[in-house]
Amino acid sequence: MTTALQNYQDRMRRVLEHIDRHLDDDLDLDSLAAIAAFSKFHFHRQFTATFGLSVHRYVQLARMKRASHQLAYSDARDVTDIAMDAGYDAPDAFARAFRQRFGQSPSLFRKSPEWEPWLAAFGPLDKARSKLMQIRFTTADVTVRDVPPTRVAIMEHRGNPGTLGATIRRFIAWRKAANLHPRNHPTFTVWHSEGRPAQQADYSVDLCVGTDQPIEAHGEAIKAGEIPGGRCAVLRVTGYTDNLEPAALYLYRDWLPASGEEARDFPIYCQRLSFFPEVPEHETVADVFLPLK
Repeated sequence: MTTALQNYQDRMRRVLEHIDRHLDDDLDLDSLAAIAAFSKFHFHRQFTATFGLSVHRYVQLARMKRASHQLAYSDARDVTDIAMDAGYDAPDAFARAFRQRFGQSPSLFRKSPEWEPWLAAFGPLDKARSKLMQIRFTTADVTVRDVPPTRVAIMEHRGNPGTLGATIRRFIAWRKAANLHPRNHPTFTVWHSEGRPAQQADYSVDLCVGTDQPIEAHGEAIKAGEIPGGRCAVLRVTGYTDNLEPAALYLYRDWLPASGEEARDFPIYCQRLSFFPEVPEHETVADVFLPLK
């Protein structure tokens, strides 16, 4: 990559980072062009040419993603407040835009989300970010730790990865009923399969919460288990932790062969240390653990 191209992409990346950090501000074209140090007369076309969608569309999708997470995973805020945060002056305007994008009203989505249209709606946003927002890992980012064993309660997700959101909702509801708050009980995801297996039926993930308490199922299929102790290579990821596949690939493809280490007989897993939308998406943190012999 030439120095000129790298400089150009860095300037565009600054714009995305600014948008993500200032979703509640007035993100007009002139101010964003200034962030990138591009002419305001050309910036909107440069942005669209780079990312495949307009500045306005990008900001809309980013705000709508936050709103949809607030609806699906938290009942702490009402729809009117969520609509205002998404940039809409009235709940009915927000409802129309939400229904157009996801095929459901905000209230129905909060009650029973349909995840396939949701995933499709954010495809352009994820594609835009992936062009310039990829995290580059190095060996200095990986530490080797002795990890103690952790007893956990497990909710399994098997099959279609597109419906993982529904399992996460059930997991959150069960945790609330069991009084297992993330502040006091660590949250883990254990990957038993690839992120995109050849057959959807082979997709296999465990959602886990650390607890020494007797497990009360509260009507859910919950089982007891343990994340075993031992040496692990640990890679911390900050920002956009809904997709940790690049971190896992780095550990397998780059770090492990160069380290001289051998993987232990337990799946790769992560511990989620903060959650979107409780914190902005760029501030979420997760540790990825590769068990070692």
